[in-house]
Amino acid sequence: MSLTEIRSRIHAAEEAAGRPPGDTRLIAVSKMQPDERVADVLVQGHRIFGENRVQEAAGKWPGFRERFDGIELHLIGPLQTNKARQAMELAQAIHTLDRPKLAKAIARLAQEMGRCPDLFVQVNTGEEPQKAGVMPVDADAFVTECQGLDLPVRGVMCIPPVDEEPALHFALLAKIAARNGLSGLSMGMSGDFETAIALGATHIRVGSAIFGARPGEPG
Repeated sequence: MSLTEIRSRIHAAEEAAGRPPGDTRLIAVSKMQPDERVADVLVQGHRIFGENRVQEAAGKWPGFRERFDGIELHLIGPLQTNKARQAMELAQAIHTLDRPKLAKAIARLAQEMGRCPDLFVQVNTGEEPQKAGVMPVDADAFVTECQGLDLPVRGVMCIPPVDEEPALHFALLAKIAARNGLSGLSMGMSGDFETAIALGATHIRVGSAIFGARPGEPG
């Protein structure tokens, strides 16, 4: 599927939801994608990308930034505390703030660096033991703790369980955001982004629908 087709589907979903065009930001998830595919999307004018791993992002994006202006990088994978500085140097947004130790590390580094990326608190809406994120019952307290550290928490993020109806999780995330006065909703991926837009997503994370299957994955 082409980038143009994805954009058309986003605009149609926004219109169906009664939302203004351009209300949803498309994060093109470029993790593990060959450089030539990423370059092709850049040539088409897209500038917002998502990476899962700091190490991969550090090897990829400085070179692209020398060739293309205006790139906005979002870190959407689990972040180790010892990678926080590098992540903050590379990314304009981090979507996986999920524990007090990481929040305190980012707050300390933000004071030292004089700036901080936009932050999203990851919520484990499915309460899956193998998945990162704060539990829904703990989300309000954690958001308050992060705000008390003067962190720029812009919203919340979730990755629904693969075998459950995503709309239920998107609706839960939207309620958490609303009661905490947060406008950002990072939710929705290649298979469910239209549902996410209908439920208020401000950032959707689309990879395979734009780039195709990653090398080694079935098409």
